[in-house]
Amino acid sequence: MRNMQDESNQRLIMIVDDDQALGEMLSIVLESEGFKTVTCLDGWRAVEMFPTLQPDLMLLDVMLPGLDGVQVAQRIRQNSNTPIIMLTAKSDTTDVVKGLEAGADDYVSKPFEVVELMARIRARLRMPKVNAPAGKDEGDLTERLQCGTLVMDRAEHTATKDGVDLQLTPTEFELLYVLAAHAGEALSRANLLKRVWGYESGGDTRLVNVHVQRLRMKVETDPENPRIV
Repeated sequence: MRNMQDESNQRLIMIVDDDQALGEMLSIVLESEGFKTVTCLDGWRAVEMFPTLQPDLMLLDVMLPGLDGVQVAQRIRQNSNTPIIMLTAKSDTTDVVKGLEAGADDYVSKPFEVVELMARIRARLRMPKVNAPAGKDEGDLTERLQCGTLVMDRAEHTATKDGVDLQLTPTEFELLYVLAAHAGEALSRANLLKRVWGYESGGDTRLVNVHVQRLRMKVETDPENPRIV
């Protein structure tokens, strides 16, 4: 496995899972890659600890005692845009959608390969850097992008519409940036999965669908008749 010491820069990952053995295994793997970790076995404790810890990323199991993962994500999203990766069972298709709607950025199904999980973590922690649109190199992109009354600043990772700040997660910001950079063009879900989530192949189109819905609620004046997203 490639050493990520420089890339991690001692970033803190919060692991929320009632499977203690899995949590310990994830801690060992992540710490071997240069991350700091903290584990939590239940949802209520995770919500209590989060404001003090301010982790760089959260790995969040859907099925938790007391407060489940969906409810935890909802509470975290009230005050934070920290990337959240849900850990789900393969059969939890409904919970996947609920988790994404609650604000999760991505998910990994159990049992998962460590390499896959590390790729998902790496993709989330590399944000807010935005991939260059097709046909453009990073150097060709300006730091500011304007699409109508929508203004985005890549360097500051800010987005405003009609002068009002949009509270976006890093994933929402990148998705909106790619869509705005390609205004008027039809981008396939596969294209967006690659550019925004880093999936070279495969990937769940629900990631795109749910994030687009979330963006419309934040960006559009009339989400039922979108003009930007």
